[in-house]
Amino acid sequence: MNATWNKVKNQIRSELPKNTFSLWISPIKYLDNKDNAIILGCPNKFSRNWVLDNYHDLIQHKFKNLGATQLDFVFKVDRRKQKALPPFHSHDSKQLALPNVQTITNRSRLTLNKNFTFDRFIVGPSNEFAYSASNEFAHHDLWDYHSLLMLANTGLGKTHLSHAAGHAILQQNPRSRVFYITAEDFINEMVSSLKNNRIEDFKNRYRRSCDVLLLEEIHFLSGKKKTQVELGHTLDSLANDNKKIIFTSSLPPKDIPQMSKDLSSRLTSGLVTKIGKPDFETRVKILQNRTSEYNIIISEEIIHLLASRLKRDIRQLESALKCLKAKSEFLKVKIDSALAKDVLDCLVSSETTISPKDIMDLISKYYKLEPQLLRSKSRKKVYAYPRNIYIYLTRRYTDSTLEKIAETINRTHSTVLYSAELVEHKIKTDTKMRNHVNFLTQKIEDMQR
Repeated sequence: MNATWNKVKNQIRSELPKNTFSLWISPIKYLDNKDNAIILGCPNKFSRNWVLDNYHDLIQHKFKNLGATQLDFVFKVDRRKQKALPPFHSHDSKQLALPNVQTITNRSRLTLNKNFTFDRFIVGPSNEFAYSASNEFAHHDLWDYHSLLMLANTGLGKTHLSHAAGHAILQQNPRSRVFYITAEDFINEMVSSLKNNRIEDFKNRYRRSCDVLLLEEIHFLSGKKKTQVELGHTLDSLANDNKKIIFTSSLPPKDIPQMSKDLSSRLTSGLVTKIGKPDFETRVKILQNRTSEYNIIISEEIIHLLASRLKRDIRQLESALKCLKAKSEFLKVKIDSALAKDVLDCLVSSETTISPKDIMDLISKYYKLEPQLLRSKSRKKVYAYPRNIYIYLTRRYTDSTLEKIAETINRTHSTVLYSAELVEHKIKTDTKMRNHVNFLTQKIEDMQR
């Protein structure tokens, strides 16, 4: 019967677009034949549901044409582990992705995170489609979308999937030229090339010496007109040569401030996926998976307690487990409910959390501004700088939605998200902003006591 299924797949292949067949039909495996029913395995629940809704009748019809007229079809999620491919070893263990070229700093030579692989990614309803799409992107040559854009807030797994795709491609073909770079480093490398009269080398590197481009954080291209033009030409060149491209962003291109319509169109011309916050069951699975990796023992009751309180993102879940492990080892005590609640108090706002108004009052007092000036339409730095910090702190210390925060300052939710991402990014490199945020953070935490 497996041979019959392969014949059916070949017939369907000739009738569907290459990208559609690659994404939905190709991954289906023949599992068994019981009680007059053919059991077919799909890679995950989302794929199974999509096939049932869209291709069940087509598959049944093809089987009938081959003489199998009295059969039922059962689609299951195939839980069997795929045989692991041998680990990829580059000739230079310090450099996985970028070629040996002159760059302005070592930060332009980024590597793939060895922990970000498909087998470590926990799949749930909020990320099933992104997981399926990136997996197909990596494992099949019959990919006809040209690009994959993954949209998600910080800490929800878009970078994990991007790296996982890079690892999978390199495992299958170690000679693949996989370039992984952030939008900021792409900008810096381009500026450096211009200053050093090496812009042609820069163009050739990304247009002719690249098989797969993994470009992270494209929302930081905001306002960079020259870089947007150059990137647009690069994407056209890669698309014409049928090269693979993955983008990640916290914002849809149409919502990125000062993003050209031409580049926005190019970024969304392929497959676009969105990753949401993990639901309770997925958070439980993530915690269970990580406790095993971190070699710690936690009761089901504590895992459920953590999953019910930690709703922001995956990083928050991992941080809680690391804190629990550290406290348990340093204090030489077992991980119990009391220790878990102590950690939760450090990571989650208490029931008496402060309000956006409290934070706005604090910002206004610190920067000597009237609150209504934070709500003004002015983009002057004297107003925009404290406004961005207000957004960042409000997202961090309150449970207000993006829409609610946007209402407090007469902005859109996409502007709020962009501003929060901007501050989170800048405090890593801007000492002044980091000091301001640390000072205000301490004030807020004092207010909560």
